[in-house]
Amino acid sequence: MTESVRVYHNARCSKSRSACQLLEEKGVQLDVVEYLKNPPSRDELADVLAKLGLPAEAIVRKGEDIYKSDYKGRSLSNDEWLDALAAHPILIERPIVVRGDRAVVGRPPEKVLELFA
Repeated sequence: MTESVRVYHNARCSKSRSACQLLEEKGVQLDVVEYLKNPPSRDELADVLAKLGLPAEAIVRKGEDIYKSDYKGRSLSNDEWLDALAAHPILIERPIVVRGDRAVVGRPPEKVLELFA
């Protein structure tokens, strides 16, 4: 398999590392985006969300300090959540794996295999 898939990855996250390992074992070529070092643009996030079929709030990590201090208990529109994710990439759930016009959040890591079923 020579097709490349994009992985929005945080190397400090065990789930993200496990998802990458699963894909590599399947022979998948990975285009790894360390999104904390190279944050996706707002437009890129909107594109990924469209492929996920999810609203922006669905990929917000609600355990993060910035969420608790700035967003907890607030009712934001999808556009406002997109702005928050673009401004604070630590809030983006990981890993997100994109293959063609489809994407999944790799939680649990085995979920990434759905892109190849």
